[in-house]
Amino acid sequence: MGIGYAYGKNILIGDQFVLNGVPAIVSALPFRTETKVERLPEGSDLIIEDHRTEVPGYIQKKAAKCRLSYERMIEKMGLDIKKNPMKITVGGDLLAGSGVGASAAISVSFGRACNDEFNLGLDLVEQNWVGFQGEFPYHGEPSGVDNTASSFGGIMMYQIRDGKKMYERIKPPKPLYVVLANSGVTYDTALMDAEIEALIKKDAGFFYKRLNKTAEQVYALKAALNAGDYDAVGEIMTANHQLLIELNMSHPRLIELCDRSIKMGAYGAKLTGGGRGGYMVALVKDLDMQAKIAGTFEKEGVPVITAELGLNPVDDVDFRILK
Repeated sequence: MGIGYAYGKNILIGDQFVLNGVPAIVSALPFRTETKVERLPEGSDLIIEDHRTEVPGYIQKKAAKCRLSYERMIEKMGLDIKKNPMKITVGGDLLAGSGVGASAAISVSFGRACNDEFNLGLDLVEQNWVGFQGEFPYHGEPSGVDNTASSFGGIMMYQIRDGKKMYERIKPPKPLYVVLANSGVTYDTALMDAEIEALIKKDAGFFYKRLNKTAEQVYALKAALNAGDYDAVGEIMTANHQLLIELNMSHPRLIELCDRSIKMGAYGAKLTGGGRGGYMVALVKDLDMQAKIAGTFEKEGVPVITAELGLNPVDDVDFRILK
């Protein structure tokens, strides 16, 4: 039996536009998906058992894409599913839902489990590449940001430059506490690329002005993180969310949750992930404020994740060019 683990992720800024050349700042979440792979007798089928805790309906909605993801990764790893049928069992403490890198975590952890079981000899960069392949059925053309955070942990600035994927570590000088609250809306992020293209055709000037502003905000947020200036980080997050609202990438429920978090004292808040649903993220001062905001939402039945960002880097490499 092979076992693989991978982290969830939280996007602070830039996720929607990585394929347009804008960097993103992303952190792994300190919650993982665990995948176990067991070989079955030849002639058996691919068996999938998913025991993750979920946002209601998420696993069923993603089931067909999940199977396609497994089949794609199996092919990319050079495994013959007819000769190597397997049972895949998924669990862990990462909630299965939109906006926290659930598809990346399940993809990376599966690749690592296969690497373990079939002695493939994949290094960290190659494991990340397998996870990237697993993202295609979920997202259309993935940027690679989710699986990279899931693979390498910590907090980083990720970008695609001249066709090459890369990341640079960010190491804030003090803890970075967040509250993530789920909107209850599951959105198919594979549709977003087509919607962005339609927006560009409709009003390219409107789109690119906001794209350029987002790039400015990414670098400003990076500088603020490195300086430990979380007031500035929060202001930039909130301003970026306003840009996403103008681009119709948010959702009324996300806007409500963000506004309420700020009123309760958060430095700032915005949607996280592809948009139109999933989670919002609020940056908070300390554990007391984190508990206050999370507790308020939980009393209303809102699924909440509390976390410290920037934890669990897999190594001390500060910069990587990826496959």
